[in-house]
Amino acid sequence: MIIHDKQFELFISSNQIQSQIADLAERISADYADKCPLFIGVLNGSFMFASDLLKEVNIPAEITFIKVASYAGMQSTGKARELLGLSQSVKDRHVVVVEDIVDSGITMEGIIHQLEQAGVASVEVASLLLKPECLQREVDVKYVGFEIPEKFVVGYGLDYDGLGRNLKDIYQLRLD
Repeated sequence: MIIHDKQFELFISSNQIQSQIADLAERISADYADKCPLFIGVLNGSFMFASDLLKEVNIPAEITFIKVASYAGMQSTGKARELLGLSQSVKDRHVVVVEDIVDSGITMEGIIHQLEQAGVASVEVASLLLKPECLQREVDVKYVGFEIPEKFVVGYGLDYDGLGRNLKDIYQLRLD
């Protein structure tokens, strides 16, 4: 598959993704059974994951979204900028931040810090993908769909300069 000027190959199938999401939702539902958590999806990348995850969560829950960015093309800018903030109070709420991918940890560290400053009762992270080799910050990601190596990926919400988010599978950059 070609996106812009790069060649990508299948990495994680839609079936694998959905199976892992069902497992994560079961764990989250058990952990938050009596808490009515607030899920905060990080746009744009998490929209597919957040939607599918919430469909599988079987406890009372709410969802909202924030928008942050730390990527330009295929490179992290090294900064997390908040573009669109929360529209509701998170004080004393149990929050699960829903992210498509945690790689450097810079963005997630900033989000967690802002939520703690706002007085959340607790905050955990659910990320479809985690790149442990790329972490530059100590960020605890409690709910991880897949740990992946340091490769650029697209699909299922992840993009390359705006394209590829709509793909149902996840593809990795082909290095030939």
